[in-house]
Amino acid sequence: MNLSIIDNKLRIDLEWHEQLWAFTLDKTIDIPLAHIENVTTDEPHSSWREIRAPGTFLPGVIKAGTYYTSTGKEFWYVTGDRDYLVLELRDESFKKIVFTLNENHLWAERITQAQVAL
Repeated sequence: MNLSIIDNKLRIDLEWHEQLWAFTLDKTIDIPLAHIENVTTDEPHSSWREIRAPGTFLPGVIKAGTYYTSTGKEFWYVTGDRDYLVLELRDESFKKIVFTLNENHLWAERITQAQVAL
């Protein structure tokens, strides 16, 4: 997974294997920075009441794909790592995007700084 900030948008480029596990044809997810309400590196809440459609789930190994929760539609690509980056969104099809990333704190700071510069 590669992240970049281009033209006031956060671009998330998924690798082919990430697309496979997440059951998505979308290689790229573009999110306007103005639509990101909150960025955190805290461990997100997950519940057995979520509906996975479509996606992959192996406890402690991977949670990937589209999940429907009580708060709305979410996109997850989380491996056994604990380096979370959580994006809470507005005016987007996903209410939340959650993934693990080695440089999660660095990207949380970059996104926040880019939003301030808007």
